Amino acid sequence: MPVTDDHAHVGGRGEPATDLRHNFIVHTIDASFFGLALGVASFVSVLPLFLDTVTDAPLAIGLIASIQPLGWHLPQLLTADRVNRLRRYMPTILRATTLERIPFFVLAGLAWQAPHLPPGATLVLTYAIVLWIGIGGGLTSTPYQAMVAKIIPPVRQGAFYGLKTGAANLMLAIGAVGAGRVLERWPGSGGFAACFAAAGLATVVSWFWLARTREPDAEPVVRLASGLPAERLRARAGRILARDANFRWFLVARTCAQATVMAAAYYTVYAVQRFGAGPAAAGYLAATFAVAQTVGNPAMGWLGDRWGHRRTMALGMLAGAGGAGIALAAPGVLWLHAAFFLTGLANVAAFTLPLAYILRFGAPDQRTAYIGLSSSLTAPSIVLAPIVGGWLAGAAGFGAAFAVAAAGGLAAAAVLGVKVREPGGNVA
Repeated sequence: MPVTDDHAHVGGRGEPATDLRHNFIVHTIDASFFGLALGVASFVSVLPLFLDTVTDAPLAIGLIASIQPLGWHLPQLLTADRVNRLRRYMPTILRATTLERIPFFVLAGLAWQAPHLPPGATLVLTYAIVLWIGIGGGLTSTPYQAMVAKIIPPVRQGAFYGLKTGAANLMLAIGAVGAGRVLERWPGSGGFAACFAAAGLATVVSWFWLARTREPDAEPVVRLASGLPAERLRARAGRILARDANFRWFLVARTCAQATVMAAAYYTVYAVQRFGAGPAAAGYLAATFAVAQTVGNPAMGWLGDRWGHRRTMALGMLAGAGGAGIALAAPGVLWLHAAFFLTGLANVAAFTLPLAYILRFGAPDQRTAYIGLSSSLTAPSIVLAPIVGGWLAGAAGFGAAFAVAAAGGLAAAAVLGVKVREPGGNVA
């Protein structure tokens, strides 16, 4: 289906209340199918199990947790200027998000051919495909968040992100369990190829529901004739960092949070290597992680809208620290379900809640700069945390990585509780 600026479903036509309800519904369905895809091709179970067939090095497997976020975060500041100039965001979103959906089919082809390829080639190609997925998501993220700020009232944004992400994680749990059963009954390259192909089909269904978003036409935040050139955008970003101390502390908290959530990248490998868990057990562990986010996203979104996103993020970081502590002391694989559950809540605090919280910083014409800065400046820690965790796991054992994860959660909670304040105001 071609995507054009006059696509039938990207213009708003109904009453505001009707459009709001409609957008809640279509985005929840879109997220559900995309979540199903991320479960069937889970980055915390299926992909690590696939890479475990070509290498047993924790760092090599854990790099998956770094590569996808690297692609997702780095493009965002670069897209802020263009996004500011758009009258409608949906045509750009639909083009960009196609780039994060096609690679699942490519991954299926790679899995099918993996027995005929050198292990090193399979490893490198998997990294490249995961990076491709991340870049597609990163190009989509800034216009998507700006679009949400446009079509969803501020008092409903936490609930919106919570509902859609909760639905995504419910389907992710179902997909992860299903993938585990497929891999138990169909081990080897054929099972992995089937999982990745099914994930690709789910993203296609998701795309068609996303395309039904109702977005009203509006003047761009920055007009084309007098818009900000790239140099002025970078200068404004520099002024934001120099003058907004509250935002800087928020970035510090997000950086510390990455040490906590990186532990999830190694729980599955730990379960396989330490306790001999099979694909089905790994699927159930991934499902526990997803269920935690299914419950946590709407609950913590609702709590954030009423109690404050900053406080709720701090609570999630404490949960993540507790999860890492449980993994550190786990005598058996069943204990890792508790670790995954608590780390799932931390994942909500580290990634979902900031999507709503960041929209409260700055004036409307600064919003995309804040979104881009938050994503791009958090990217190094998102990339490095799993690498450091993998190095620690290989050099000193998984316990060392889990101890660092617990310390990161405590540090993030402390910064959010003591240094970060509710945002407001304009940084010129």
